[in-house]
Amino acid sequence: MMFSRRVLIAGGLCAGAAGLMFPVLRPRAESGTSAEEWAENLVTAARSQIGVTLVYDPSYSKIAFPGGDVPRFKGVCTDVIVRAYRDGLNLDLQALVHADMRSAFGAYPKNWGLKTTDSNIDHRRVPNLQTFLKRQNAEQPIGTDGLSYLAGDVITQMLPGNKPHIAIVSDMLNDDGSRPLLIHNIGWGTRMEDILFTFSITGHYRYSGQTA
Repeated sequence: MMFSRRVLIAGGLCAGAAGLMFPVLRPRAESGTSAEEWAENLVTAARSQIGVTLVYDPSYSKIAFPGGDVPRFKGVCTDVIVRAYRDGLNLDLQALVHADMRSAFGAYPKNWGLKTTDSNIDHRRVPNLQTFLKRQNAEQPIGTDGLSYLAGDVITQMLPGNKPHIAIVSDMLNDDGSRPLLIHNIGWGTRMEDILFTFSITGHYRYSGQTA
């Protein structure tokens, strides 16, 4: 499946194919942070994976803890999120999810029959990231207005076959300025594509590392 990615950015505005200029979507400043800084850092870190992560590989791997990762040329959709938070915000979702699961294991899904935590894989599963973000009070409304999804937001979707997916909202809009592009790995490595409403949205989160 191929998606349009014909978007340019200049001077804080996005230029669509018709040459129209649209404002880049960014969240308002959080208390104690410089305006838009965390979202900009997160999106920049996500975008830096484009052209680096070229393979989708869901195989189980034993990795270091904390700060563990599979080789960057490969990964899955969750790895885009984990790497962006590490590189952009110095937040290690591997360690954060592990700690939260240890303190509240019963709150997390039992989809995989685990009886205890596994720092190799827990943070690499979409339902676990959804649970963690909900427990951080990071949930935002799920709506049909594309402009309500801001740069740095995390989106979860359900793909055909009931396969969960996760992506980061970029700071670039699609050609008609109606919705932002997403940065994700859906099967061909990390890309930035116009798929916000291609699949059913199951979660919308805004997490800067500070609980609400």
